[in-house]
Amino acid sequence: MITNMTEGKPGKILWRFALPVLCSVAFQQMYQIADSMIAGQCVGGAALAAIGVSYPVTMLFMAVATGLNLGCSVAVSQLFGAREYDRMKTAASTSILASLVIAAILTAGGLMFCTDILQALGTEDYIFADADEYLRIYFYGLIFLFLYNICTGIFNALGDSKTPLYFLIGSSVGNVILDYVLVTFVDLGVAGVAWATFIAQGVAALLAFGTLIFRLRGFVGEGFRKFSGNMLLRVSYLAVPSILQQSFISVGNLFIQWLVNGYSWEVVGGYSAAMKLNNFVIVGLTAMGSAISSFAAQNIGAGRNDRVMEGLKAGMKISVAVAIPFSLVFALGGSLVMRLFVSGSEAGVIAAGALFLQVVTPFYALISLKLSADGVLRGAGAMVPFMISTFSDLILRVVLAFIFSSMWGVIGIWMSWPVGWMIGTAASLLFVRAGVWKGKSRLISEKA
Repeated sequence: MITNMTEGKPGKILWRFALPVLCSVAFQQMYQIADSMIAGQCVGGAALAAIGVSYPVTMLFMAVATGLNLGCSVAVSQLFGAREYDRMKTAASTSILASLVIAAILTAGGLMFCTDILQALGTEDYIFADADEYLRIYFYGLIFLFLYNICTGIFNALGDSKTPLYFLIGSSVGNVILDYVLVTFVDLGVAGVAWATFIAQGVAALLAFGTLIFRLRGFVGEGFRKFSGNMLLRVSYLAVPSILQQSFISVGNLFIQWLVNGYSWEVVGGYSAAMKLNNFVIVGLTAMGSAISSFAAQNIGAGRNDRVMEGLKAGMKISVAVAIPFSLVFALGGSLVMRLFVSGSEAGVIAAGALFLQVVTPFYALISLKLSADGVLRGAGAMVPFMISTFSDLILRVVLAFIFSSMWGVIGIWMSWPVGWMIGTAASLLFVRAGVWKGKSRLISEKA
């Protein structure tokens, strides 16, 4: 259902809009966690490590898709708030076509350099073949990943967070069932996990695309064009910083994965499982930031700047309320949740993952504040402050991971997360408090 977020109580609107978004993220992350759980329990710890080695690479490509989603969403939200429906449809169509071209290029590049990427990460021989096969199948499905993400961004821009949820519920449930069937009964091993994701993601992407086309036809606009070079530039202005943000985070994780790969396979497997749990929460908090971004963009587009800070405060309360329970469960019960991925006999894997959770997860409330503030900066098109706060966190985290690991070993790597988050959060909050986001949006005043 399309929602106008420029009227009504910000807290109530955000909660209604954000709840399906958070549920969507939960289901999306659920089938990624299920991949690791089924691989670890049904194939073994080495299979879990193979998927774990591939994970930072897959997250890099996911980062590009998510960045396109966020940039397109801001542009469409602003134009929807301004009631410029012809330009809104042009922005949506242009974004879809551009994302498909990018997906095709990345697919070709991924397949060409797959082996080189894994070698550069220092992947051990005993898991190399499985990791290579898993990653190649993943590359085949990039077209569906990008199509689904761009459609979700447009739905969210229109205030419709329920439709993507319905598709994700079906996709997630189907993915888990296919995981179990292809791994346990067909005996495809790690490849079965990858093919299950490919099939489930493909069906969801095609259904989302068809539904979106139907919805957009309901908006009457005489100047609609399927592709506009000028609009592509407008969308790129918003999308590129988001792509860089997401990509640099993933690149940073590749460096950290390289560090982790220097330890035993138990540490690699434990880190893999713990990161799935960690990302389950972080992606959810990022989605909450995206909801704040859509709220801010619609209101800025409508000239309702007074509502933006009200929405931010409400969004922060929701984000912290979501973060705290996960912090408590993961920090206090890390060993128990790690047993979801491997049997109790693999004590090394459990201990490594539990240690990561104990060090990192108490700081979820902190990072939730940063991601909420980032939502306002991105929704307003204040991309320079947005990038500064993001890169200060990332660069410091990676540098400290190398420094701390030389002093304290693997626990030093885990300690780099909280320190980086502290710096990035401080920067984001200072930028928002200083009002650098006000008057930054030029998109709706420029014709494309």
